[in-house]
Amino acid sequence: MNFTIIAPCFNEAESIPDLVEQFSDLLKDRTNVKLLIVDNGSSDKTSELLDRLTKEESFLESIRIDKNIGYGNGVVAGLKAAESDFIVWMYGDLQSRPIDTLKAIEIMEEEGCPRDLYIKGARNGRPLIDHFITFVMSIVETIYFGKLLYDINSSPSLVHSDFLKYLDNPPDDHSLDLYAYCLAKKYNYRMKRFRVEYPPRIYGETTWNYGFKAKFAMTMKFLKYSIKLKKEMKNM
Repeated sequence: MNFTIIAPCFNEAESIPDLVEQFSDLLKDRTNVKLLIVDNGSSDKTSELLDRLTKEESFLESIRIDKNIGYGNGVVAGLKAAESDFIVWMYGDLQSRPIDTLKAIEIMEEEGCPRDLYIKGARNGRPLIDHFITFVMSIVETIYFGKLLYDINSSPSLVHSDFLKYLDNPPDDHSLDLYAYCLAKKYNYRMKRFRVEYPPRIYGETTWNYGFKAKFAMTMKFLKYSIKLKKEMKNM
């Protein structure tokens, strides 16, 4: 079985060499795993950097989106471009550790690569305020959807490519993780969670996770999308 790791990046020219180097070490004995970096409308040197790195590394591929519509749009573009049995998506800013993404693949292989298994990380080592918000959101979403949902935006997520047939109306932003998680629950995928480390951001700046006001705005946006998603799921 082969795997494609989708890593959307926006203005990550500083972090991409580190990301690629870590995967180069992890994948040196593997021929069944590709890393597909999605240049999500970057305005820095990301495009030129990826042009060079894809020529140097056989496991690395890239695509470019001209305008950054959002994280979810970048992930979905990568999912559509992937040509593999299994697909994995992760954050491309190194807050998702490459070694944890490879761990997800190893778990899938240990399980025998079933088509109905959905593997997702569960974050460890986050600031207390972030952990508290995640805990509260997990309770709210679990009650609202009537299904156990926790650490919804954790990364990586891994599933068989058959799952793509359910992505009829994916959101363009970080709500994509909720959308995919709920679809997996609706269509009775077996869930397997595993602990991942979530280190502080080393390079650049986050586009949303800064300060209480930004976190609150993101949470409200997430809850608003939940109402829309629940209505959509009734018609699926």
